[in-house]
Amino acid sequence: MLDIDKELGNAIRFFWQVRSRQQQNQGEDSGKKDTGTRAAVTGGRHCDGFIRLIADVLREASIPDARIFIKDTTLPCYFRPAKDWDLVVKAGDDLLAVIEVKAHVGSFGNNFNNRVEEALGNATDFWAAYSKSTFKPSARPWLGYLMMLEEAPGSIRPGRAIKLRHYSIRKEFKDVSYAGRYAIFCERLVRERLYDASCFLMSSKSGGLDGQYTEPNGELSFRNFAASLAARALAFTRLKS
Repeated sequence: MLDIDKELGNAIRFFWQVRSRQQQNQGEDSGKKDTGTRAAVTGGRHCDGFIRLIADVLREASIPDARIFIKDTTLPCYFRPAKDWDLVVKAGDDLLAVIEVKAHVGSFGNNFNNRVEEALGNATDFWAAYSKSTFKPSARPWLGYLMMLEEAPGSIRPGRAIKLRHYSIRKEFKDVSYAGRYAIFCERLVRERLYDASCFLMSSKSGGLDGQYTEPNGELSFRNFAASLAARALAFTRLKS
């Protein structure tokens, strides 16, 4: 049996180890380093631990003829030609699951809106493509979103007051931290049926190197995320057997 808690801690540890290593190594050949945390971002692949763990959840579900792709994950779209996802699962000709894994470290004010707009746009494009029979003959695929946010003073302190000229900001967003905004966002991705499940994790750089993390919203825990995915895989297996 897969030890979810242990393996998630390992994925958190891997995330921070890769970021730290990339910041140290980036630019050694050229002699020119990116500034700030950009060195870790441009190196990529720091989320591979999460992707591998999700793949293990699927393997444990023992889906007949399943093919789990962590490369060659580009799928056609409706509003644009194509998009690269982080994990794609097919069983025969059926598109079973599609997953996006994201992380946000530093520059919270600059990048939060970008992450939100990206996730909303990707889901809208994906479901539009599905509605137009792009993935035919597949039944409705399972779409998942995982976000790992750095736990740092900038992400957990109350947000500054936002004053708007024309209307008042919604009350749930008043003085809320970026962590709180992500929790609201990820929850609503599922409540509004844009994604079948969403996972929201937080980890500090120091604690993360020891595999430490928190799940601020129990509804958005990795266990719930994995259970939803496994349930879809099990239902597919029973119907196809």
